[in-house]
Amino acid sequence: MRVTPQERVQAALEALGLPSRVIEFDESTATAEDAASAVGCELGQIVKTLFFMADGRPTVVLVAGDQQADTAKLAQLIGVGRKKLKMGTAEQVLEHTGYPVGGVAPVGHPLPLDVVVDESLHRFEVVWAAAGARNAVFEAKTAALVKAIQGQWAAITR
Repeated sequence: MRVTPQERVQAALEALGLPSRVIEFDESTATAEDAASAVGCELGQIVKTLFFMADGRPTVVLVAGDQQADTAKLAQLIGVGRKKLKMGTAEQVLEHTGYPVGGVAPVGHPLPLDVVVDESLHRFEVVWAAAGARNAVFEAKTAALVKAIQGQWAAITR
């Protein structure tokens, strides 16, 4: 029996001790705006899970939905030249995270990845993140999520 990405997210949440449930919607939650509208929260409470290749090293970056990642700050933080930091292609995103673009969850990746979390998410006790599909999300306490995925807090937005 094949496990869906959403089921993999749910299993990861349980394994990490995060008391949350994957919620699926009829409409898209692929953009931060769509997700905020679907769940009825502030735009900033949506976690944008971004995927980069940092000189060949897969790196996940979590940013509040109302912020933009600053790639120069990110490159400096992780110790690569700006030209060596590239957004992952759709194929790389799927290969390294196991999820399609628009549904990348911050949990349940096939292999451990470096995770950087922007300090903009500190503003919120509770956040919502993609759950493996372009119409699925889960809610989590911010601090618990970041601790569970061993994220590194940093100031990496514009």
